[in-house]
Amino acid sequence: MSAEMTAPPATAAQRLIGRIAGLAIGIAATALFGLVVVQGWQVFARYVINDSPSWTEPVTLLLLATATSLGAACGVHTHRHFGFFLLHDHVRPGMRRAIDVIVTVVIVAIGAVLAYWGAVLLLDGLDIKAAGADLPQSINYLPLSIGGALMVVFALNRLALAFGPQEPAAVAPAPQEGDL
Repeated sequence: MSAEMTAPPATAAQRLIGRIAGLAIGIAATALFGLVVVQGWQVFARYVINDSPSWTEPVTLLLLATATSLGAACGVHTHRHFGFFLLHDHVRPGMRRAIDVIVTVVIVAIGAVLAYWGAVLLLDGLDIKAAGADLPQSINYLPLSIGGALMVVFALNRLALAFGPQEPAAVAPAPQEGDL
């Protein structure tokens, strides 16, 4: 007989954060796909029809900024980005919690700086047109700012989980008579 481990029920806030992370990763994946399409068109237009479009470079930069910024934020959400994983795995549980808190506070600080200064730089260049596309020159700072804000939200969620009730360690069930 095996014991089933069930995760504690997620709060409404955690479900909302999960949906936001899912949306962000969907947008990042779409941006990566768009990046492939735009660069494919650039190569085709340049080398096959000998008419290189000027809009592909600014659009590529925007798609790249979107994919990396939102992808990094989602990495914070899934605990796959910004961590001292080797150190974390080789220290006592009490020290692990301290490392988790320190790393999370650093993520909040970095995310806040990215969100704030990304927004400042975005607003500063909105009235300047980008070369080659009908976009503001500072549009690439929009995903940076959003990604930084999401890092803050996801890191604060991690911090809340770190200070929340801890799940008991999984214990293997005792062998039953007849088990091999």
